[in-house]
Order: sequence, then structure tokens, then C-alpha cells
Amino acid sequence: MSDDLVILKVEDGVATITLNRPQVGNAVDLPMARSLRDAVIQCADDGGVRCVVLTGAGRMFCVGGDVAAMAAAGEARPEFLHELVGAFHEISRPLMQMDKPVLALVNGPAAGAGLALALSADVVLAARSASFLAAYAAVGLTADGGLSWLLPRLVGMRKAQAMILLNQQVSAEEAERIGLVSQVVDDGELLTQGRQMANTLAASSMPAFAGSRRLLRASFEASFEQQLELEHTSMTSAARTPESAEGIAAFLARRKPDFRPDIA
Repeated sequence: MSDDLVILKVEDGVATITLNRPQVGNAVDLPMARSLRDAVIQCADDGGVRCVVLTGAGRMFCVGGDVAAMAAAGEARPEFLHELVGAFHEISRPLMQMDKPVLALVNGPAAGAGLALALSADVVLAARSASFLAAYAAVGLTADGGLSWLLPRLVGMRKAQAMILLNQQVSAEEAERIGLVSQVVDDGELLTQGRQMANTLAASSMPAFAGSRRLLRASFEASFEQQLELEHTSMTSAARTPESAEGIAAFLARRKPDFRPDIA
């Protein structure tokens, strides 16, 4: 799939979604939001996709919402943003809820909605030249894309306040130190290491990954006793899968497990 604004390529179970408005820093306008939504939903629904990779074309990951388009809306700006944020949230939900791993390759600055998009991933690899900025305060707006939910859970409330309220920019190295990203790599190594990570994720047990994803998300809302019950149910469910049988057999045989669909 390619409509120029968003490019979707699927190879060997890995779907790579590339934001493709490099001339404006991959800023998200309404057509791009709709194209990205369609690509994400397609990946979520495609049983052949075992890992989703998000990245940006050019030197930037995504600078956030298209401020020029907001200005062009004039007095209709509230209605415009209502529609744009609604479309963007139709991306955020399936990204967080899909039963497969999401990997973000942050190849440059990530700001506003672009920051939210990156943080929606399970694993975030950042190029050394990447930076992270909430950006909303600078244009008199508030967070979207789940950023106000994700950020304090990842870095703590005080740092989240500094980033959102004071608009503090975070370098790639600091982002790794505070837990905003998983790993920082040299710019020239991002695609190579990203491909290796994507292949590793695609080779994992999809039912186990989906169950673990749900448990981690629930852990911030559930009590300890509730989490124990969720773990109990999840473990029992995972034990019924062919992937569980394969993993146990491989462990006992001292070989690498094969979790691809043909084991069923």
C-alpha cells in the first residue's frame, strides 16, 4: 500500500509503515492521519503481519500536527482540530490494542503527536540525532494521541510535567536514561538494528506477546490481587496455544523454538 503520504510494505511478516511527508517533517494533516489509520488497521487485521514498524521518511520522525493547516483553518480551527485529533486517535487505539508487537524507529526529531506515536510502540529504537519534544505549550494547545497517559507512566510525573508544561526538549541519550526509549543507536545503524529487532519480534509467540502486552497495560489500573487474577487467566490461556507446546518442547530439546504459524 502506498498513497504517497504513508507507505506500507510487508515483508516476511514485518509490516513497515513510513510517514512520507519529509518536506514538512512528516507533519500530520487530515489526509495523512486517515492514511495512517488505514495502514495501522490493515496491519492489525492481517494475520500474516507479525510485527509493525513505524518510522519517518527523511531527517525527521514526525514533528506533530500540521501547524500550517491549523492556521489555514482560521476561525474554524476548533472544528478542524476536533476532526484531526479524532482521526489521530483512531490510530492510537489500534496501535495500543493490537495483538502483535509494535517497533518505532525514531530517525530524527519526534514532537507532539509524533512523540505520542513513537511512545505507543512496545520497543523504541532512537537514532543518536533524535530528540523528543511535547511542543503543545508552544502553540497554546494540549496533548493528544494518549501522550498525557503514556508519558507519566514511562518517565514519572515530574519529568512529564517538565516536558509537557515547560516544553523541555529531551535528547536521545537522555531519553534512554529516563526510560523514554528502549535503546539509542548510531544514525547509520538504525535501519540495520531495527530490521534485526523487527525479525526478533516477528519470530516471537504472538499469543504470549499479546497476553503480556495486555497484562502490562492493565498493571497501572489493577490492584495487586486483580493483577494476580489476570496473570492466572492469561497463563492458562497461553498454555492452550500451539506456541506454548512448541516453546516447552524446544526448551527440553535445547533448540530454538519455531513460533511461526506453520507449527499449528
